Amino acid sequence: MRVPLHWVLWDVKDTLLKVRRSVGEQYCQEVKRTAGFSLNPTEVEAAFRQSFHQYSKLYPNYGFAQGLGGKAWWMGVVRDTFAQCRVQDAALLDTLAHNLYHGFCSPNNWEVFPDSAKTLESISSLGLKQGVVSNFDNRLEGILRDCGLLSHFSFLLTSEEAGIAKPNPAIFHQALEKCGVTAASVAHIGDHYVNDYVTSRSLGLHGYLLDRQGRNKYPDVPPQHRLKTLEELPARLQQHMD
Repeated sequence: MRVPLHWVLWDVKDTLLKVRRSVGEQYCQEVKRTAGFSLNPTEVEAAFRQSFHQYSKLYPNYGFAQGLGGKAWWMGVVRDTFAQCRVQDAALLDTLAHNLYHGFCSPNNWEVFPDSAKTLESISSLGLKQGVVSNFDNRLEGILRDCGLLSHFSFLLTSEEAGIAKPNPAIFHQALEKCGVTAASVAHIGDHYVNDYVTSRSLGLHGYLLDRQGRNKYPDVPPQHRLKTLEELPARLQQHMD
């Protein structure tokens, strides 16, 4: 007997919205504004990626287990990024880290994909409830509010709040508890093959992989589970409601 769909869960970054400009560009803009000198965006971008990778390895999920939290974690990444680019003044590093941490709360630094709001509205009109399961820190609520998307969701579950990050199945178990239904009544949409598609499907959710670039990198994902745009989603979900 088929179980009807009741909930839709969402990844956020690179699914519903994306960073408006590259990290290298935004970090360099902040240096110019705050300190009056210029850095090379390509060099800063490379330094950021190295710092992000190192911090993610040493202090996974915003250093939850070490008691760091999102703000301290991100400020550490920013300081280390600029230190690699020969910025040595400790007070300046602190100022840059503080400004960028709070700056990325602003909708000026985020771009909502053109199909996001319309799709969220369409899904609500189907009578489905919606929530978020995202590897994000606790700034997410403010970002979604300022980007005009927050009202679509009944709950947000960030990895910082949960203390667990995707692809750990436990974060989905927490989300299912919030939904109050079984996995068979829930769909999940995201752009990451392992974090979003494989993990959700392994738990019995209706997982969909968003592939905006049409790369078709994963041959085990059947066409009916793959989305090129979010506009394709409501019709797919309708099939599990009829």
